[in-house]
Amino acid sequence: MAQLASTGVTEVTLLGQNVNSYGRDITLAERQAGSDGRVQPLFADLLRAAGDVEGIRRVRYVSPHPKDMRVDVLEAMASTPAVCEHLHYPLQSGSDRVLSLMHRGYTAERYMERLADARRLIPDLSVTTDIIVGFPGETEADFQCTLEIAAEAMFDNTFEYIFSPREGTQAADMTEHFIDPAIVSDRFDRLKIVVEHSALIKHEARVGRIEEVVVQGPSRRNPNVYSGRTRQYKLVHFSSDVALRPGTYATVEITKAAPHFLTGFLVEVLQMATHKIRIPVVSV
Repeated sequence: MAQLASTGVTEVTLLGQNVNSYGRDITLAERQAGSDGRVQPLFADLLRAAGDVEGIRRVRYVSPHPKDMRVDVLEAMASTPAVCEHLHYPLQSGSDRVLSLMHRGYTAERYMERLADARRLIPDLSVTTDIIVGFPGETEADFQCTLEIAAEAMFDNTFEYIFSPREGTQAADMTEHFIDPAIVSDRFDRLKIVVEHSALIKHEARVGRIEEVVVQGPSRRNPNVYSGRTRQYKLVHFSSDVALRPGTYATVEITKAAPHFLTGFLVEVLQMATHKIRIPVVSV
């Protein structure tokens, strides 16, 4: 990461499947068994170390697994200034029965407890999630549980998916429990109404605020309109009379909210991009 920072990279995403499980698969004795005597770090340690790299302004990570979400990771997020106030926290379903069929390893109650911990420990936290509709065997009662959890959780953004069988998985063999596509489509539409309502409420609360964004690039249709991301991973479209390179940091006043993005205008350029590679945001 230090080498990346030396080329002008300012934002890094730690990317992995169940990334927060890092180090949890070995015992303390095994972690201490290295020839140099050092303890193998856990993910919370990795987050803190990433946040301490000079030149790195933002650190993110995806995708954590709720079954392995520990308070130590949330505390690392809260205490490391470079780690962004954004948690992608996949729910998948609000039904314990469906979560069990998915072999997710947690309950809806456990999920909500950790979500409450995250919001308590990390001020101004944005929470995004994934939800699958139409998993084999999902009943209307199961789906109602998902709607209720989604409404209670008030996610900032939700990525909704319709179940599709993947070859080699147990779910792909549950053909006798596949759900009528018309029913799945109806559930998908009903879920979308709930989660977009929550997202709009969350975004409306940001109108009038000054937000730091990292510029992603100009609009194809209007060169005086740029897009950027806040620390909370909010997409912001904003006007600017100043030409801005991708990777530039600026403040933007938010004037309008929609379920999936915010609108505003440039207030101040904080740091012009100096990167020597094409994209100053990388995943490692």
